[in-house]
Amino acid sequence: MKQSHLKAILFGTLLAALFSVSCQKPFHEPSERYILVAGNMNIAYFQEAWAGFADAAQGLGVKAQFEGSASYDPEEELKVFQDVVARHPAGIVVVPPRPRMFAAAINQAIDAGIPVITIDTDELDSKRIMYIGTDNLVAGRECGKQIASLMKGKGKLVLITIPGQFNLEERLRGVQEVLANYKDLKITHTLSTEGDPRVASGLLADLLRRGETIDGILCLEASGGPGAGEVVHRLNLDGKIAVVAMDTDPATLDFIQQKVISVTIGQKPYTMGFYGLTFLDDLHHNVVHEFKDWRTAPVSPLPTRVDTGTEVIDLNNLTGFRAAVLAPPSR
Repeated sequence: MKQSHLKAILFGTLLAALFSVSCQKPFHEPSERYILVAGNMNIAYFQEAWAGFADAAQGLGVKAQFEGSASYDPEEELKVFQDVVARHPAGIVVVPPRPRMFAAAINQAIDAGIPVITIDTDELDSKRIMYIGTDNLVAGRECGKQIASLMKGKGKLVLITIPGQFNLEERLRGVQEVLANYKDLKITHTLSTEGDPRVASGLLADLLRRGETIDGILCLEASGGPGAGEVVHRLNLDGKIAVVAMDTDPATLDFIQQKVISVTIGQKPYTMGFYGLTFLDDLHHNVVHEFKDWRTAPVSPLPTRVDTGTEVIDLNNLTGFRAAVLAPPSR
C-alpha cells in the first residue's frame, strides 16, 4: 500500500510539472518575424547571407523574410527598407549601399523600438545597434598585398569597384596604403560595375580593344571576379594578366581552377546573416541583461562590431575550401 501510494504521489507531481510547463508562455511568438534587406538579392553572396539568416531562424523557431532590390539599386532598396519598417517586424538586418543614405530610416526604426543591425557594409551616422562583417580596411590591405606580389611590384593596374559604397571605399583605402610602397605600380583605371559582372566584362573588353596596357586587375566587390575572369579567358589572356578577386562566387572559384584568376579574398556572408538574426532575436527578447531594456539603455548591451574575418583562396587550397563548404539548401 505504501509503495503504491508513493507511486501515485510521484505520478501526480510529474503531471503537475508537465501541466505547469505546458501552460507557460512560449519564448517566441508565432507571429515573430525578422527581415533581411539587401540590394542585388540574387547574387551568390547575398544568397549565402540569406541562407545563414534563414538557418538561424529555423533553429530558433521564428519566421524569416528576404526583401530588397533585384539589382544594384540603392533607391529601390531604401524604399523596401522603409516599407519593412512600417510593418514593424521583430528586427531588421540591412546592407546599406551608400553612406548616410539609410541613416534617417534606420533611426526611425530604432526610435520605433525595432532593432536594426547592419551587415557587409555599415551606416556609421545612424543609431544602428551593431555591424557584423568584414574589417574592410584589413581586407583591402590583403588585396593590395596579393596584387602587388603577383605584379612583382610594377605595372598598370585596373580596379573594379562600386564608388561611394562605404565597405568598398574602406577596401580601397587599404589597397592604397599598400600600393603607396610601390612607386612603379600605378592604378590607371577605376571601373564601376554597379554589381553586374557583365558590366565589368564589357568595360574591361573596351579597354583592351583600345590597346590599353593592363598588367593586373583587382576586384574589390563580388561581381568583378566573374566579369574579369570571363573577358580575360575569352581573349586568351590567361596567366598574362594578374587577377585578384573578392568573394567566393562559384564562377570566381571556377576561374581559379582554370588558372585565370590567381587569388580571391573570401568573406563570410553566411556567418553575417546567421549571427545577424541571432543577435536581433537576443535584442527583441532582451536576453542580455546588462540593462533592463535595450530600448532605454544608454548604450547597446551587444558588441558594436563583429569582425567575421576573411580567407585567402588560391589554387593551393581551393579543393579543400570547396570540400569544406556546405552548400546552402534550396529555399
